[in-house]
Amino acid sequence: MAGHPSLQRMRNGSTAFAEGDLAAFDELWTDDIRWHDSGTSPISGTFEGRQAIFEMFGRLLELTDGSLRVEPRAIVADDEWGFAAITLSAHRADRSLETMDVHTVRFVDGRVAEFWQTSTEPARTDDFYS
Repeated sequence: MAGHPSLQRMRNGSTAFAEGDLAAFDELWTDDIRWHDSGTSPISGTFEGRQAIFEMFGRLLELTDGSLRVEPRAIVADDEWGFAAITLSAHRADRSLETMDVHTVRFVDGRVAEFWQTSTEPARTDDFYS
């Protein structure tokens, strides 16, 4: 299941996120990484640079009591673009969320330069995080 090197980068990114291995992103991301999270919730917006993205990850963990899980279902990638259908699940207090989302990645020189998180249920997702 080797495939294109960008496929492995995306798999490595999913594993790093699941394991909380922030150091692994140094190998995967460009220095000027940009992260876009759709919606209007407290974790929505555009985040520029590792520090801003890691701070957003921290807010995600706080808002989900550390329960956030991202499970890739299908990944396709080439030299420039990668796409993953993922199942996102989390809970907080008496609320839970499980959605099918899409991750889009733009590669530059084999590293992730830009990332888009897009929910298939934006209103439900915004309500969960707000």
